[in-house]
Amino acid sequence: MAENTLRIGLPTGSLMEQTLSLFAKAGFAVSGAERSYRPSVDDPELVVRLLRAQEISRYVEQGFLDCGITGRDWVAENASDVASLCDLPYSKVSVAPTRWVVVVPEDSPVRCVEDLSGKRVATEAVGLTKEFFRRRGVSAEVEFSWGATEVKVPDLVDAIVDITETGSSLQANNLRIVETIMESYPVFIANREAYSAEWKRGKMDRIVLLLQGAMAARGKVGLKMNLPQARLENLLEELPALRNPTVSPLAHDGWVAVETVIDEKVVREIIPQLKALGAEGIIEYPLNKLVY
Repeated sequence: MAENTLRIGLPTGSLMEQTLSLFAKAGFAVSGAERSYRPSVDDPELVVRLLRAQEISRYVEQGFLDCGITGRDWVAENASDVASLCDLPYSKVSVAPTRWVVVVPEDSPVRCVEDLSGKRVATEAVGLTKEFFRRRGVSAEVEFSWGATEVKVPDLVDAIVDITETGSSLQANNLRIVETIMESYPVFIANREAYSAEWKRGKMDRIVLLLQGAMAARGKVGLKMNLPQARLENLLEELPALRNPTVSPLAHDGWVAVETVIDEKVVREIIPQLKALGAEGIIEYPLNKLVY
């Protein structure tokens, strides 16, 4: 492996599609992910490995990977000693964080976490759950669950600790959330020794900058138009959504070009108003990255 090579772990499973899409917007095309755990990437300085999110922080801490993206929850579950470079607020179906929640059947007598003292609780995140109960002074028997945790109550266990985004699946199974243990976003983490090396630190910082730029561009578009100079002040007064636009003179006397970044959801309302205020040649264009 070349000296100037960065080994990065990306999550498989529910986060893979969103993660690869984010990397594409940041400028890194990862291909072959559907066929191999060693996909190719159009950057010769990167080596990508696809792994379960549950494992990535351990491999980063141990130095098998220089850096990676995984959930903050799995960093906590593994008690991994890694450097956290940035949060990346995305998830499987939304921009909302995922939540680890204590769950019981709808008709359970359990109303608070303390009611679970002496009870059995199943979860994939055993360490996270035990630490939560320890802080709350609850003595419960916590056992590992390999999956399909929600089907184990009430026949096999009294409660579960499971992960959810919307809670709809839990409701569909007649389950009730008692309390949230933690909220989690994906996080870009680094091996501490690797991050202390000048080249690797610089490479990671550049990747983080581009990923954050791709995140910032979500839901926004670029908008530019031509406008008579005499109408510029009126346009800015009428449309406060056009924050800090770039205004440039055109070759045609008395006209200016106006360019700005705006929330995509307001464009359909604002374009007719722009036209009514005298704007011409209005162009809307997508953004991949927005770096402040």
